[in-house]
Amino acid sequence: MTALSHAQRLALLPELRRLALEAGAEIMRHYDTNIAVERKEDRSPVTAADRAAEALILPDLRKLIPGVPIVAEEEASAGRVPKVGSGSFWLVDPLDGTKEFLAHNGEFTVNIGLIEDGLPTLGVVHAPALPVTYLGAVPGHATVERPGAAPQPIRVRPAPAEGLTVCISRSHAKKDEVDDFLAGYRVHDLAIAGSSIKFCRVAEGMADLYPRLGPTMEWDTAAGHAVLAAAGGTVLRLDGTPLRYAKPDFRNVPFLAAGA
Repeated sequence: MTALSHAQRLALLPELRRLALEAGAEIMRHYDTNIAVERKEDRSPVTAADRAAEALILPDLRKLIPGVPIVAEEEASAGRVPKVGSGSFWLVDPLDGTKEFLAHNGEFTVNIGLIEDGLPTLGVVHAPALPVTYLGAVPGHATVERPGAAPQPIRVRPAPAEGLTVCISRSHAKKDEVDDFLAGYRVHDLAIAGSSIKFCRVAEGMADLYPRLGPTMEWDTAAGHAVLAAAGGTVLRLDGTPLRYAKPDFRNVPFLAAGA
C-alpha cells in the first residue's frame, strides 16, 4: 500500500476513535471485578480484559484498509505475527498498562497506530478510566477529547523558562538511570504516569520530555508516537536519529520523546 494522503488519514480518525472507545468500554466491564491474572513468557501480566479488547478491535480494523497487516500484542504473544516487510501496517496494544489496570489507578490505555514508511502517521490513545481520548494524524492534526466537551486541538509547548517537566514511567523507570540521563537538563518537575499517557502529556503541552531508557515494544509506542508527532513533537533514539518501526522483533531501543 502506498502512503495515505493527509485527507485519507483524517477520514479514518472517526473509525479509530469508535474502535478505541468500544474497546475501552469492554475493558471497563472487567475493571471492578476480581479478574484473574496470567503471566506471559516474558513474565508480563495479561488478563481477560486484554484479550477481549483485542478481539473487539481486530475484525473492524481489518476492514478499514483491507490487506494491511495488523501486529497486535496478544496475537504476537500467541505467535501469530504477520509479515510486514517495508509496507504499511497497524500496531495494536489493546490494554497498555496492564499493571496500572490491576492497580486501579486509571493510567491504562487502548493504543491503535498506523505505520507508513517506518514511522507512525495515525494514532488513537484512549484512557477509558480517566476518561480522555487523544487522536493524531501526521502532519499537524492532534486533538484531545474529554466527556461533555468538543475535541480540542493540542500542540507541544516551548520549553518553559523555569525548566522542564519530565514524564517518567510509574512502573518501569529506574531512578538512578533517569537521574543520570537528566543531569544535562534543567528540570523543574517530574511527572509520574503509566502507559502511553506520557506521550500525550508532552503532546498537549503539560510536559516537555519523556525519556524511556528501558525496553518497550512497538505496539506500546506507535499510537502515542503518532499523537506526539501530529502535535509537533519528536521521538528520537538516544543517538538523535528517528525511532523507526518494523524492526525484526518489534522491540524498541531507548528513546527520548520531546516537545518543542
